[in-house]
Amino acid sequence: MLTILDRYILRSLLINYVVALAAMISLYIVLDMFVNMDEFTEQGYPALTVIANMFDYYAPNVLLYFSQLSSAITLFACMAVLARMRKLNELTAILASGVSLYRVARPVLLFGVSTTGLYVLDTEVLIPAVAHKLSRDHDDADGKRAYEVLFLRDRNGALLSAGQFHPRSRDLQRLLVLFRDDDGAIVRTLEADRAVWEPPDAFRSEGRWRLERGRLTQRRTGERVGLGPREARVTTYPVVYESDLSPEAIQLRQSGSWTRFLSLSQLRALELEENSDRAALIQTRHGRIASPLVGLLLLLLGLPFFLDRSPANVLSDTGKCMLLCGLCYVVAFLAQSVHGETLSALPAWIPILVFGPVAIVLLDRVRT
Repeated sequence: MLTILDRYILRSLLINYVVALAAMISLYIVLDMFVNMDEFTEQGYPALTVIANMFDYYAPNVLLYFSQLSSAITLFACMAVLARMRKLNELTAILASGVSLYRVARPVLLFGVSTTGLYVLDTEVLIPAVAHKLSRDHDDADGKRAYEVLFLRDRNGALLSAGQFHPRSRDLQRLLVLFRDDDGAIVRTLEADRAVWEPPDAFRSEGRWRLERGRLTQRRTGERVGLGPREARVTTYPVVYESDLSPEAIQLRQSGSWTRFLSLSQLRALELEENSDRAALIQTRHGRIASPLVGLLLLLLGLPFFLDRSPANVLSDTGKCMLLCGLCYVVAFLAQSVHGETLSALPAWIPILVFGPVAIVLLDRVRT
């Protein structure tokens, strides 16, 4: 049950969190907009069109910015509340009433766990739903630019290529699909002048590509004639191609860092596929699991600097808190940015292994 003290602290935390959230994400957007303004305007669109494209670009990217800043926002909000309470001698009054400073930390930790839940919701549900939009470049916010698609992995090991892909009209020009056997040899080829995506409907649970002038060529097995013009082949003319690569999936995979937009279940499914980069996927997945724990660790590292009855050293303790938490944040960033060739997931857990004992020692030294 929440006491008056809990409600007072939680209300202050919520206000500071909303202010910090709005300020940091707004600053992030303004800085990114300032650096990339020329890319939004290089197409020569009218001002209203440019503004609409910028809104369409940054609206889904707010979710990505939140995932990157979530731990810092929570740390700032919690430390700001405790610093103000300490500066105004409120912690002294709480201690005088017989309440331990560890009791003061309880609603702060509860709030940290709640915001961590928001981070998990953001990365596991919201970001994967708009992942294809997060992969866009600044100069293609409207999705009108056509680009080449080269050998994207499709179901059953097939490789899909296209001369041009139009995200806006959801069609492929000069489609080529290479079907392979278990040894990687090409056994069938599918070509089409144009393919248009048909999404799932009431009669189909999966989407497919509607082909224009589709040609499926299959090699006849058991023939002695080798590859070349005299090769024995059978040609059919299909009108649809069943595929796992929707326009959104193609748009997403054009990004070099597309796996960081996926959920844990999607990353796990990719690990089970043949010819996938399992080392990078495992490290990405463990980094995703470790990230919310690192966020809580930052909070535990910062708490001991403000759970003190003396208001005289608030500025000094704030500097020490920023130094230690900043070091932990940088180590976590570097650990998740470096991907090796092994299947080890150790790099993602280095910040917790290094700074976890430090947090325990600092909390134990709090004078309550």
